Amino acid sequence: MTALQDTEDASETDLAKHDEDDYVEIKEQMYQDKLASLKRQLQQLQEGTLQEYQKRMKKLDQQYKERLRNADLFLQLETEQVERNYIKEKKAAVKEFDDKKVELKENLIAELEEKKKMIENEKLTMELTGDSMEVKPIMTRKLRRRPNDPVPIPDKRRKPAPAQLNYLLTDDQIMEDLRTLNKLKSPKRPGVSPSPVSPSSPEHVPSTPIESPSQRYEARIEEGKLYYDKRWYHKSQAIYLESKDNTKISCVISSVGTNEIWVRKTSDSTKMRIYLGQLQRGAFVIRRRSAA
Repeated sequence: MTALQDTEDASETDLAKHDEDDYVEIKEQMYQDKLASLKRQLQQLQEGTLQEYQKRMKKLDQQYKERLRNADLFLQLETEQVERNYIKEKKAAVKEFDDKKVELKENLIAELEEKKKMIENEKLTMELTGDSMEVKPIMTRKLRRRPNDPVPIPDKRRKPAPAQLNYLLTDDQIMEDLRTLNKLKSPKRPGVSPSPVSPSSPEHVPSTPIESPSQRYEARIEEGKLYYDKRWYHKSQAIYLESKDNTKISCVISSVGTNEIWVRKTSDSTKMRIYLGQLQRGAFVIRRRSAA
């Protein structure tokens, strides 16, 4: 009985040992299989044939191509924007140059026309009043000097100063005065004896009425800007132009000359020339207005 129990115990021990050996052998086999699989994957990775590697490489390639396409689109968009801005600025510069050139030409023509009109009015005034600026030379006979006569001292005569005209009247008022002078200079009128005073005397020149200080305004032009009624006005400024008949016109100052300003009506874009004398006398009154 005892020997039988010992035999059974020994059999169980051998069986347990055999099972443990099998487990170690299986575990070793699994380790070897896993190691072989990893080595095979490493070999495929080095050769570039690993499926997982190929899948990730394909995804990276798609991302790379997408970024390149976006970069090309952005470059094309930016290039078109720059070209559009360049063309726009070039057209604006050419337009501004043409406008400045036309404006300069108009200002020079207006200034020359004004000088021409002033010279013509001055000439007409001289002809009507008989006060000519030309001094005719006096013909004198030169006698031979005797040996004992003293040397004659030359007569230093003072040259007549050129006449200066300061225009404080409008063109219509000047022409009206000239017509009055022409009527006064006419030869005979029925029932009126001719005046003993010569036409060139000051009595025949109608005096300009002196305006009261309350009707005059301070107006002058300095450095291309107009100083009027304690305010400065410049080119492209929006104003109201009021005349003596209470007419109120919305205008924009188009240019400032040496003795006048040009304004452009906002209603029909016609231009008007306003002299400093008209502003000083109050024939026209300037008021500021909003550009809007």
